[in-house]
Amino acid sequence: MITNATAQTTAANDIRDLKPPVKIPGGWEWLGWTLGALAVAALLFWAWRRWQKRRTLVQPIPVIPAHVRAKQKLQEALALMLQPKPFCILVSDTVRCYLEERFTFRAPERTTEEFLRELQGTNLLLPDQKSSLGEFLQRCDLVKFAKYEPGEPELRDLHDSALRLVEETEPVDSGTGVPPVRFTGQTQEHTGETPVPLPEARSSTLENQK
Repeated sequence: MITNATAQTTAANDIRDLKPPVKIPGGWEWLGWTLGALAVAALLFWAWRRWQKRRTLVQPIPVIPAHVRAKQKLQEALALMLQPKPFCILVSDTVRCYLEERFTFRAPERTTEEFLRELQGTNLLLPDQKSSLGEFLQRCDLVKFAKYEPGEPELRDLHDSALRLVEETEPVDSGTGVPPVRFTGQTQEHTGETPVPLPEARSSTLENQK
């Protein structure tokens, strides 16, 4: 049986304390939060624009043409004139690397015979240039592998042969805007790269300039 005292005790336990009033942000507080968010966004935008500007100011590394690097290597080889084997290794490697890069002719693991044989099957060089190149590489091989000891005049002749081949095959900027061509016998083929004129063409050009 539930007495009145028990009912009153139960009712007293059910009464809870009132919660404190919830503070509603006023207009100034909302304005402060908004301005803070805008300041952070502006700072991030400024940092992004600065990063983009610095990125555009970075200058690309200039690409040094193959013939320029080849001439630099040949110039360095002159310091090895008293060391025939290192000299011949440097000049022969320079010529091979130059031809591979200049004409996109990849044969890095080929022997001299294999390299020349593959080159003979292309129209990358004139017949006399192929012959001169073959003689040049074979003379270098004699020093590199057969322990042949040439004198300074012969080494300078090898150097001149290498330099002459680079100069004969380096790109020629005519400034005419005419698409470059490659000469193949009596025909000519547009290649998209700067042409290597035939010796006869260079001679006639020099005569006309005179």
